[in-house]
Order: sequence, then structure tokens, then C-alpha cells
Amino acid sequence: MNFKKVAIASALALAATGMSVSAQAADKKILLKTPIAFGSHLPALGTPIQWYADHITTTSGGTIKMKIYEPGKLVNPAEILDAVSTGKVNSGYATAGYWQGKLPASALFSAVPFGPEAGEYMAWLYFGNGLKLYQEMYDQGGYNVKVLPCAIISPETSGWFKKPIEKPEDLKGLNMRFFGLGASVMEKLGVGTVQLPGGEIFGALEKGAIDASEFSQPAIDQRLGFHKVAKYNYFPGWHQQSTVFELLINKDTWNGMSETQQSAVETTCMATMTYSIAEGEAMQYSAMEKAKENGVEIRYWNKEMLNLFETTWLEVVDEKKAADPFFDKVWQDLSQFRKGYALWQANGFLPRATQTQ
Repeated sequence: MNFKKVAIASALALAATGMSVSAQAADKKILLKTPIAFGSHLPALGTPIQWYADHITTTSGGTIKMKIYEPGKLVNPAEILDAVSTGKVNSGYATAGYWQGKLPASALFSAVPFGPEAGEYMAWLYFGNGLKLYQEMYDQGGYNVKVLPCAIISPETSGWFKKPIEKPEDLKGLNMRFFGLGASVMEKLGVGTVQLPGGEIFGALEKGAIDASEFSQPAIDQRLGFHKVAKYNYFPGWHQQSTVFELLINKDTWNGMSETQQSAVETTCMATMTYSIAEGEAMQYSAMEKAKENGVEIRYWNKEMLNLFETTWLEVVDEKKAADPFFDKVWQDLSQFRKGYALWQANGFLPRATQTQ
């Protein structure tokens, strides 16, 4: 049995627990109109929500359907949270880091520089206080949404550059597309950062409006053609060792669901978490090999640069904690969880090979 069949079978079995034919018949049918922040053609970034839409009808016993709307077709990505909260739409798919201008702690539920990898991140969310704090953030901010982690990917690349970056001085004066908390690090190092949607990055690089860009994993970046305009691709993705994506559901819609329907929505998101991480892990190496064939130099940051990024990140953390009490609360909880996890990580896993340039 292949992965796709296993994932579907698992979701079906879990969603069916405690579900009777009469209960299904009594459930009100719901259509989730879902604007998405990433094109559904982008592997591991946009494909998971399409997979979710393809399976939620089955796992809900035919009582829930989802119609997805590509970025900007119904709601612009930056407006998804507000649209779901106000009921303009009853659901949306994005990553929480998009809202850090309104909710500073939201970035900690998206991607954390030098932060947890996917397994550890999920452990904190599901078995630590992560999910509780995640929902508390939206409630405290006055948003009428139910939040569910609904996809996760492993490390991204840390950027595409038109010239080599060997020392801190090489960063100063660059204009770079950068996302999330990592952008604050780059700004402290003299980089001018802008937030551009994926579809606009290639044109900005080609025209010289920006000098460099990070976006996502190699297989995703390949689809966007970055290798044609920037030949130096740097690793590791210190700014995003893993990235969580969220399904937001209007609370009135959520509260109107039966327990069976809510269980189906939650369980299918957990199945989609599995789908997304497996899909992403399966396709990166071939994309990297193709990039090398296209003349891209794959580089690993030297120790000086990695140390610089990390020490600067810790300065950013102190600033964010001082500026926002809830950021501080989430950071302290995540840090405490990671402190405990470190004992397992240090002893349970083989040491990684260290690469330097």
C-alpha cells in the first residue's frame, strides 16, 4: 500500500470513530470557501491544501466540502485573517507569519530562526502548550477564528544571491526579499528587506529591483525559476528550519459544526501534516541536482556567518520580548520545551555532518 493510500485510510479510520450513519445524516452540510496564500501548483506549499480539499468530503461523511481560491482570486493573501474573522469567507489557508504586523507572536507559530525542526515543532504544538497558545493569541487579539495547523515543511534554503556572500560586509546595502522573523535579523545586518509574494520575486530579481531573495524549498524555488537570475544558493535555512501552515475557520462556522464534523476537520489536517512533510522531503534532492546542472553553486554558510546570524537573532528576540508581552510568553514556553527536548535530541540522534565553505 503506497503512502497516499495509507494517509487516506488513516484519516478515514480516525474520522469515522464514533460516527454513526444517523449522526452523519443529521449534520448540516457545510461548504468551506477557502482563499489560499500559495498557489496550489507549488509542491508542499500549496499542494497540501488541495489534498485536504480532495479528502475532507470523504472524511466528513459527505457533509463538508471545500472550494479553494487561488491567491488573489477572492481575497489577497495578506487579508485572509481579517476576511475569515469578519465572515467575508468562512475559512482560509496561510501561514501565521503573515500577521506579525498585527500579532507579533504569530511569527513564532510559523517559522523560528534557529528554531525547531518539523518533528520537534509538532511535538510542541500537539503535546506541549503550542496549540493552546496558538488559539489564545487569536482570541486575545479579538479574532473570531479557530486555528488548526494543517501543513508543515522542513528547512528552506536561506537565499538566492547574485554574488557570493563570504563575510558580514558583503550583506550591507543589499536589497532582499525576506520573510518573517529572519527579516529582522537581516535588517540589523544592513540588508534592506521587502516582502513580496512568490509570483513577483523572479521579475524583481531579473529587473534588479532586489539583489537577492529567499522563498522556500529547492523544489518550490525551481518552479519559480530563481536559478535563471541568481546563481548562488545558500544553505542551511537558518531562518526557517521548518514552517507551519494554518487552516483558519470562522468561529461561527466552527461552532455550527457537529462534534463529528469538527473531528473530521481536525483529523484531516493532521493527515495533511503528514502528507506535506513527506511530499517535501521526497523531492528536494532532485531539485538541487537540477539546479547544479543549471549552473547554480550550492553553498553552505561558513561558521562566521552562521554565528553572526544566530547572535543577531538573539538580539532580535530580546527586542521582540520587550515590545510584546505575548511574544515573551510564547517564547518562554517554546524555549522551556526545547530545553527539555534537547536532552533527547543530543542522545537519540546521530550527529550531523558539519559542512563549511
